[in-house]
Amino acid sequence: MSMNGQSVLETDDPAPDVIVCTFPMPAGTVFDWHTHEDHQLAWAAHGVLTVRSGTSAWVLPPTRALWIPKGVRHETLSASATTMRTAYVRPERCPIAWTECTPVVVSTLMADLLAYLMDDQLDAVRRAHAENVLVDLLEPVSVVSFDVRMPIEERSRRVAEQLVEDPSDDRTMAQWGHEVGASSRTLARAFLAETSMPFGRWRSLLRLRAAMTALAGGEPVFNVARSVGYESVSAFVAAFRRETGITPAAYFRREADRTRSLIPETNDR
Repeated sequence: MSMNGQSVLETDDPAPDVIVCTFPMPAGTVFDWHTHEDHQLAWAAHGVLTVRSGTSAWVLPPTRALWIPKGVRHETLSASATTMRTAYVRPERCPIAWTECTPVVVSTLMADLLAYLMDDQLDAVRRAHAENVLVDLLEPVSVVSFDVRMPIEERSRRVAEQLVEDPSDDRTMAQWGHEVGASSRTLARAFLAETSMPFGRWRSLLRLRAAMTALAGGEPVFNVARSVGYESVSAFVAAFRRETGITPAAYFRREADRTRSLIPETNDR
């Protein structure tokens, strides 16, 4: 069943509605600004994926994916080694009417279905069934963007670049000012004007972005917290919860697969 109660594949057209591809993305890979003629579901099977549109940005661990409607201009990046598994969905045969990029939950079942749909030997009936279930699983979810804008002014940018290299650096604004030859007030104004947030929150989001990659790779929370500049796990968890509303463990945990009930039993064994 599709989201509007109709089968997605009620046609004699033999072409699949959903094509799934896998792209290995070494650290630093950028798929520059582009659009697609199909809808796209972008997902990091391993690692962390960053997707930017003209107005927003999303940092996506393996428990989140992004629905990108046809024609929406975007770029896709990986700060660390990542495997992107992406589904391209034919708009004319898709019941989803979302007009903006929409984050969705990735359950274990959805991950399995995306892998299953890569099999080009699937017969039409099995493929149609899997495509319909995949559509039914698309559940919007709010996602905090941990992506941070870099300041432009030379001295504030030097501070930002050094913090990107070492998020655990806990120097105060006054200490940074001494380092780059500017007053703390000047740096504070530059960060607020050019990143649209105070320096303290900018640094907090930067640290959480760095933590996302390590957590997605299975690093223990204790190690991650210390590596990005938090003195204790509790301080790190509190910062993470403040931005997302949930703990890191909950954020990276697969959703319960109540959705398995969407797959009717068959006599095929």
